[in-house]
Amino acid sequence: MNAIIHSGHRGLEGLQYSTCPTPEAGPGQVVVELRAAGLNHRDLFIMSDRTPQDTPLIPGSDGAGIVVEVSEDVQHIPIGQEVIIHPTLGWENTADVPVVPGIVGGPSDGTLAQYITLPASNVLSKPEHLSWIEAGVLSLSALTAYRALFTRGGLKAGEHILIPGIGGGVATYALLMAVAAGAKVTVTSRSEIKRNEALRLGADQALDSHANWNNLMNPHEPVDIILDSIGQAMFPKYEKIIRPGGRIVMFGASSGDDLNLPIRSIFFPQISLIGTSMGSREEFVQMLDWVDKHKIHPLVDSIYPLQHTAQAFGRLEKGEQFGNIAITMH
Repeated sequence: MNAIIHSGHRGLEGLQYSTCPTPEAGPGQVVVELRAAGLNHRDLFIMSDRTPQDTPLIPGSDGAGIVVEVSEDVQHIPIGQEVIIHPTLGWENTADVPVVPGIVGGPSDGTLAQYITLPASNVLSKPEHLSWIEAGVLSLSALTAYRALFTRGGLKAGEHILIPGIGGGVATYALLMAVAAGAKVTVTSRSEIKRNEALRLGADQALDSHANWNNLMNPHEPVDIILDSIGQAMFPKYEKIIRPGGRIVMFGASSGDDLNLPIRSIFFPQISLIGTSMGSREEFVQMLDWVDKHKIHPLVDSIYPLQHTAQAFGRLEKGEQFGNIAITMH
């Protein structure tokens, strides 16, 4: 089969469009012929950490396709079923939080290939209202956004949510979900184009990331919940706009891990700091039901053929996209 393989070098330099053996189904597994896949920042982080001595890896966590083989002990999934891939491995129940969940695309081979072998529990029926491209880019970012907003953040209709750094996959899903849930949504971006696009999609307010938010936001509408993937670069702004008793849900640290946190600004106003990452199979099922109920359609920034995946990752690395970058296999 054709596949994107990362080997020999760190970062994008290690990407190769090549061929490798088509996988077969082992006990409890299925083989999916992929129609589309999606890129995530997680792929970039993994490739930057890999050394030339590491075993070759097929990256990619998002994907959708058709089941073409099942093992003898898998009775509930028929050949030919259209499926979407749940990317988190071995995390069935939401309450059983693993320290670091296993994820398709590292350490196991991922979705940037024509075929993939997966545990049967990691494939579910593709939502009928989604195209192959839309289903192919949904999984990881939408799951992360769903868990952050609802399981961990407890977002309710009428609450005010701030989503800094609009444009990436998780942030755009969070925008679509929060709007559908009836929340007041404020987003930020350095890009005027991205701010205007967010307003078109239903955001109530779009602020320049570098502006003084305190002067721009209505003091009578403080923020109830902040969805933070940036960390130290933005954290000093949060204490001035979040209401007493508000929640900061953290799922990333794109500006670095170190956080010089003024402790009194947390415990006096009783702010909750909440960590979250990925999501369980139980939440993936809930997310698919929620997306289907509200007829959420992923935002597809651009589409590349499999052989041009390195170019697609270049766009992701530069932060040029708004929404998801899709890869087609045919």
